[in-house]
Amino acid sequence: MSKGFRPLFLLMGLFFLAGCAGKIPHMLAADYAEKKPRLIAVMPVRNLAADAGTASVLREKLIDELYFKGYPKVPSKWIDERLAAFPENGANQSPNSLGESLNVDSLLYTTLKEGLRPVTLLYSPVAVDAEFELKSVKTGESLWRVQHRVVYRNYGFSRTSLELKTWQVYESAIQEVLNRALATLPDGP
Repeated sequence: MSKGFRPLFLLMGLFFLAGCAGKIPHMLAADYAEKKPRLIAVMPVRNLAADAGTASVLREKLIDELYFKGYPKVPSKWIDERLAAFPENGANQSPNSLGESLNVDSLLYTTLKEGLRPVTLLYSPVAVDAEFELKSVKTGESLWRVQHRVVYRNYGFSRTSLELKTWQVYESAIQEVLNRALATLPDGP
């Protein structure tokens, strides 16, 4: 190899490593350290995807991942029981009124924009696209917001084979979206 190509390969390697190591774009309030929440209530997932099961899996995994980041667990069943007292399960309530009822510092809203896709001939993509927004119950302001999308592509000759491959990577796709998104949220108290 000539000496002229070495800097080019080094430069390409650095770009590759920089692309793999970076965090995804996100918004974090400038004074997050001062307003850092202790208790986060994970609200029911707003599901824009066709698959209803993904929303509940995503919510439960989100509660677990927040726990591993140092935030105390607030069980979804307990949250849902309190939300039942509000019209439309609190969907149109202010963060302040919901926070008072739930006795938490902040609310985490999740929107599932994309879930399982139908299996087609020879190709079956698995896409999970979710947006997360953490809001203060005192001020209603957004403390943290991030969106991430993951696509796994499966190829095969039979419909059965493609469906099996789809279900094998589906939970991995959900977990990857959560891991990448929550990597941008500071650890809990």
